[in-house]
Amino acid sequence: MEAGSGAGSGPPVHDRGVSRTPAMLELSGLMARLLEGVTVLIVGLVGVWFTYRTFDLNPIDDYVRVAWLSSLAYALMSELTGCYDIDARFTARVGWTRVLMAWVGACLAMMTLAFFMKASDGFSRGWTIFWFMSVALALVTVRGGATMAMRAMKRRGVFNQRVAILGSNAQGRRLADYIAGNGMLTIDLVGCYDDHSAGEPGSCAPWRGNVSALLADIRAGHIDQVIIAMPYADDESLQTVVAQLSMLPVLIRLAPDLSAFTVAGQAMVMLGDLPLMTLFERPINGVDQVLKRLEDLVLGTLILIAAAPFLALVAIAVKLDSPGPVFFRQEREGFNHQRFRIWKFRSMRTDRLEYDDIQQAKVGDPRVTRVGRIIRATSIDEIPQLFNVVIGDMSLVGPRPHAPSTRVAGVLFSEATQKYAARHRVKPGMTGWAQVNGWRGETDTDEKLLKRVEFDLFYIDNWSVAFDLYIMARTVAAVLFPKSAY
Repeated sequence: MEAGSGAGSGPPVHDRGVSRTPAMLELSGLMARLLEGVTVLIVGLVGVWFTYRTFDLNPIDDYVRVAWLSSLAYALMSELTGCYDIDARFTARVGWTRVLMAWVGACLAMMTLAFFMKASDGFSRGWTIFWFMSVALALVTVRGGATMAMRAMKRRGVFNQRVAILGSNAQGRRLADYIAGNGMLTIDLVGCYDDHSAGEPGSCAPWRGNVSALLADIRAGHIDQVIIAMPYADDESLQTVVAQLSMLPVLIRLAPDLSAFTVAGQAMVMLGDLPLMTLFERPINGVDQVLKRLEDLVLGTLILIAAAPFLALVAIAVKLDSPGPVFFRQEREGFNHQRFRIWKFRSMRTDRLEYDDIQQAKVGDPRVTRVGRIIRATSIDEIPQLFNVVIGDMSLVGPRPHAPSTRVAGVLFSEATQKYAARHRVKPGMTGWAQVNGWRGETDTDEKLLKRVEFDLFYIDNWSVAFDLYIMARTVAAVLFPKSAY
């Protein structure tokens, strides 16, 4: 039995009963900024009402401007004073102190501006005092409520990343103890993995298995971040491990003791008071992940609704052309190597459909029906994949999904190039950067596969909503003027 098969079997305990919200920690920071900025503005306007009992007087315009400017000034000062750092968000005392410092700083900035513009004499002293005191009280109240809400969510593990430690000796044990003893960290420690110390006395706990067990747990979706703490390993050994991990959708960081592992230009981050080096970021993560999902859900649903009458006509044509089902569902590898069944219009004869050991279609392929040739050449057969997009198996834009058994020159895609696995760090797409650059259709040579992978990895590293929209626009042209689909 492989080492770790017992300790690492089944999902980590932190996965059970916890509803994790993607990018919630980042979104909560954005919401806190918005809420406090609006609080400053609204309280300022309420002060105008209490002072003048109306908004109709001409001088009121100046008060409204001041309310807006003070809100912007507070937004700037709150960033400078660290109001939204982790400790300020989860500790009421720290949060209140920084909020009040930011508000005092904003008021001083506004008073200085008014002095130099010789505008201070035009404002009511009563309104100024009310404005200063009431905003301070409102900000303290809002921050207190936000802190209580965030603490409650933190206790449920909503913000927490599931972290694994690679290295089970003294360094890994110190790191695990530090994580366990620091209540401010938004971390669930899954466990420690190591090829050398298989749960020996004094090793890092909980011990879950070897590197193979770690890779399996990542592919199963149980781990978000890996911290490497392997003091006994040399650069070559670490490079090998990092190369394996970099093919998976996981954040990879290096513990501080490993200064001998030189990676120029890598960013340093703080885990509490502990500095870590970021080796590989998880692509399209955090707020970007939310934006891409919204893009897929909104655009995918709208396109599906608009295309429904056309899809019905295509379904009738497929049914009349040859006997068999309208749709063809075939297994594909998606995000993090997870299998799913893709929706397509059936374009081949029913008795020639392949579900395993799949061969890509070729020019003049006898398996393809008459209607099938048309819908494959125009990529109409791919439109039902909008169902996969809406339910979350795929994205509108991303690396095209291939069947696990697809081969080039008799070799599986996954074995033809080590970089192929890196495509699975994001969801597959209906169209992609490789496809709009002409790398579509049959992949019968190593060069074609390498080019597809090269373009796919460029897309993953340079993703943005604007890039997605650009690829979608080019896809329309590629569909209208097809070159290599059959």
